[in-house]
Amino acid sequence: MGAYADKLCLADWRYRKMRSGIDSRLQQGLKAEYVEQDSPVLEQTRTQLDEYFHRERKNFDIPLLMVGTDFQKQVWQGLINIPYGTTASYLELSQSISNEKAVRAVASANGANAISIMIPCHRIIGSDDSLVGYAGGLAAKKKLLQLEQALLV
Repeated sequence: MGAYADKLCLADWRYRKMRSGIDSRLQQGLKAEYVEQDSPVLEQTRTQLDEYFHRERKNFDIPLLMVGTDFQKQVWQGLINIPYGTTASYLELSQSISNEKAVRAVASANGANAISIMIPCHRIIGSDDSLVGYAGGLAAKKKLLQLEQALLV
């Protein structure tokens, strides 16, 4: 996890394909280097994630700092708007941001999300209801959807 200016900017899977690109985007976008230290927003994030995993929290109120292009931020906001316990396809997400022809670009922005779970990219599934790529792996995605009871398998 990472914070900048009292806002969460990183809650990502440590071992994933795009991790170095996300780290680079954050460091360049914020003109900052990583420093290992705790902060109130990181403590609050750990508490809220613990509540989420114990089914005591459905929504997060952590102040977020999304670092990316305007389009990426629009997609990430669209992800935040997908309610707990529901899923959407890339096409539905594209439609929700009034850009239904940008399905591939939406999928790419979804994959560039640096704030996993709080920006719930795990709620995106294939148009045929299949589980599709997830930075934490499909097993983690399935468990998150089961936790939210959006996947009853």
